[in-house]
Amino acid sequence: MTKYIFITGGVVSSLGKGILAASLGRLLVSKGYKVSIQKFDPYINVDPGTMSPFQHGEVFVCDDGAETDLDLGHYERFINTDLSQINNVTSGSVYQTVINKERRGEYLGATVQMIPHITGEIKSRLIQATKKDNPDILIAEIGGTIGDIESLPFIEAIRQFRTEIGHGNSMSIHVTLLPYLPTSGELKTKPSQHSVNVLRSYGIQPEMLVLRTQVPIGKNEKDKLALFCSVNKDCVIECKDMNTIYEVPIYLENQGITKEILKILNLEDREAKLADWEELIYAIKHPKKEATIGLVGKYTELNDAYISVVESLKHAGFKNSAKINIKWIASDNITTYKEAEEILSDVDGILVPGGFGTRGIEGKLKVIKYARENNVPYLGLCLGMQCAVIEFARNVAGLNNANSTEFDKTTEYKVVDLMEEQKNILGYGATMRLGSYPCKITPNTKAHQAYQADIINERHRHRFEFNNEYKEILTQKGLVISGTSPDGLLAEIVEIPKNDWFVACQFHPEFKSRPQNPHPLFLGFIDAVLNQK
Repeated sequence: MTKYIFITGGVVSSLGKGILAASLGRLLVSKGYKVSIQKFDPYINVDPGTMSPFQHGEVFVCDDGAETDLDLGHYERFINTDLSQINNVTSGSVYQTVINKERRGEYLGATVQMIPHITGEIKSRLIQATKKDNPDILIAEIGGTIGDIESLPFIEAIRQFRTEIGHGNSMSIHVTLLPYLPTSGELKTKPSQHSVNVLRSYGIQPEMLVLRTQVPIGKNEKDKLALFCSVNKDCVIECKDMNTIYEVPIYLENQGITKEILKILNLEDREAKLADWEELIYAIKHPKKEATIGLVGKYTELNDAYISVVESLKHAGFKNSAKINIKWIASDNITTYKEAEEILSDVDGILVPGGFGTRGIEGKLKVIKYARENNVPYLGLCLGMQCAVIEFARNVAGLNNANSTEFDKTTEYKVVDLMEEQKNILGYGATMRLGSYPCKITPNTKAHQAYQADIINERHRHRFEFNNEYKEILTQKGLVISGTSPDGLLAEIVEIPKNDWFVACQFHPEFKSRPQNPHPLFLGFIDAVLNQK
């Protein structure tokens, strides 16, 4: 029987519940258990696909095309498992399913209510995830903060579910903040006590507390929390701020967290095999080289908008024993080529990630021109590829004012255009080209050198594509299409062979990079950067 770990948060939001869930997954996998992780988000959106990155950060895309919360990226990277739509549940998707069932008459005329219909649907998603992956342990993270109105149906569903599966088959971990008052030099436990009381009022007694803190927690504070929250002293776990998220699993394990979890779940405590993870931490802490990457985006005010990109750059750095510094550059702040030269003068490589809309595009084009003309290693992702094609068409192929129809519907040279299958689509949610598709790699190219494979599979999220009407003129001028769909109709990767590294792809390689297995394109990019240095 699958065992369940439910993670909730209190006192404040953004406590790092996702990193905790991912870290526990990593630790339990290291002890030989099969683990899956599920995220429950209380917002009414069906998924984050239509949200602004400023609202919710990055939209993470799974192989099956699911547009999900960014925490699923952490889950995949830590437990090295591909997740799917069932691993991300929102209030919107739950309500939509229940309303559709009601419209079809599946409730046989019953009055549809929060209990049992909404809570029942939430519980069914837990069962679906269990049946799909058949894990030994399913970790379920509940988004939001205890006390939020919108998360109440999830909390009630968990209470019911725990009762139904019986004692010893599940546990609750509550994550809270311990505020530190520097003027008095004190850590305050009262907010955490109140948060646990709220959780108890909903019918859930947590078996474990994980305490986020800036400073080490003393024995007195731990004893007080154990006493007033009715938690075993060994289950009061400190989680202080770390230099890197990849240190968190080791830090937690040193406090015996999985030993206590397995005891509560009536599972065997096995020896953790963490040597490879410790080697990773050593490489992170002892870099021999350093490089600065200019990340030129449209949403740089919120770093979470590009979190998978940043982590992928770091992964490639880990492999090379190199520290990768990110210089955040807002593309709409670049209005002239001279400004691009000045801003980019101290970077060793340039990356232009994905995005939507016209804002900041001209700044991206100037940055790409600078990279191409000065042989600065360049990696373009999705929109970063489309902009590379536009820049090349304008400044090398002589197609003045070439553009994408996303930015200028009347442009004379539509070098990037709406995909044919997208032209009759009216809605926005989950209507793009989404998920994993195969790509055929051209031999004797930078892409083939990086992948060392003829066919690869990558995750997509786009509506516009390279316009094949301009394929001949652009390739004659030196642009190489080094990756295509198997039928050759969709350009997936372009590159400029005379540069040390100028590669751009239509897909999102950042979604498949792992800390111990960097993505080939990111690795090739960072290799080129370090070789130049």
